Amino acid sequence: MIFADKLIQLRKKAGWSQEELAEQMNVTRQSVSKWEGAQSIPDLEKMLRLSKLFGVSTDYLLKDEIEDTEFNISSDEISVLRRVSMEEANAFLSIKVKTSKSIALTTFLCILSPICLLILGAVSEVPEYSLADNVAGGIGMIILLLLVTIAIAIFISSGRKTATYDYLEKEVFETEYGVCGMVAERKTQYNRTYTRNNIVGVGLCIMALIPLFGGVIFNNENELLLTIMLSASFVLAGIGVVFLISSGVVWASYEKLLQEGDYSKEKKKNQSITTAISSAYWLIATAIYLGFSLSTNNWEVSWIIWVVAGIVFPAIIMITNLIGKRK
Repeated sequence: MIFADKLIQLRKKAGWSQEELAEQMNVTRQSVSKWEGAQSIPDLEKMLRLSKLFGVSTDYLLKDEIEDTEFNISSDEISVLRRVSMEEANAFLSIKVKTSKSIALTTFLCILSPICLLILGAVSEVPEYSLADNVAGGIGMIILLLLVTIAIAIFISSGRKTATYDYLEKEVFETEYGVCGMVAERKTQYNRTYTRNNIVGVGLCIMALIPLFGGVIFNNENELLLTIMLSASFVLAGIGVVFLISSGVVWASYEKLLQEGDYSKEKKKNQSITTAISSAYWLIATAIYLGFSLSTNNWEVSWIIWVVAGIVFPAIIMITNLIGKRK
């Protein structure tokens, strides 16, 4: 086996594109392409660097007759990585910018969905309005279900638009020349917007508690007023989440193409476990929320379950990742 074939096998086993290997070697992608095309051979310094990079001897790289079983990779073991073109990368980023607003809207609708139920429930407790509990609850639940249904429809529609690009999140892939550079440049340009939206989003989520505490200070015995203030808190928190999600989806699209952060090659290997745990976690959280709320009819308090679940979730994922690394 000649040097060019060995280099291709070693690079693919490491899960690197030609461009990524070029960055590791401080050479151009064209140089790596020539090495793999048997058009040229690296000088001695670069050959030594390749041996250290892949953990093989220089004799293995240079001598065609050496095919140590430790390094000889069968064709079955070599995965043919999907290649992402410049056109495909641009199309993916464009779709993600559009769907980021839709996904943020779905979350906003879900956050707003219980407001009508809460306010009508509080109104039914005021004798002057003469609103029966069953009517208030029925109307509130209908509006809640309608908003959630609309949100789910929008979410599914957005998911369908990006379904062809799901492999970017789950699989290791290669990019054509220039793609990584283009995405990295756009990510750098977007960094200021991403930082600003995160500051605004987090700030609004924190300030969302102000109306509720303001209602308590003003008149803590007026249940209708407190419910309205709580609803205002929901709205502020929802707007904050819109900022966080809309910019977060766009930022994640850059990381998917660059295979960085949560979408690095190492994390993709443990993704199936993380996805299963995440799905189970939020299903359990939803079951607890609905079970507690429906059994106690204490909707004005049960929303705290989501806050606690949101705080605990990153810790669960962190522990899962640590266990995956140890394995």
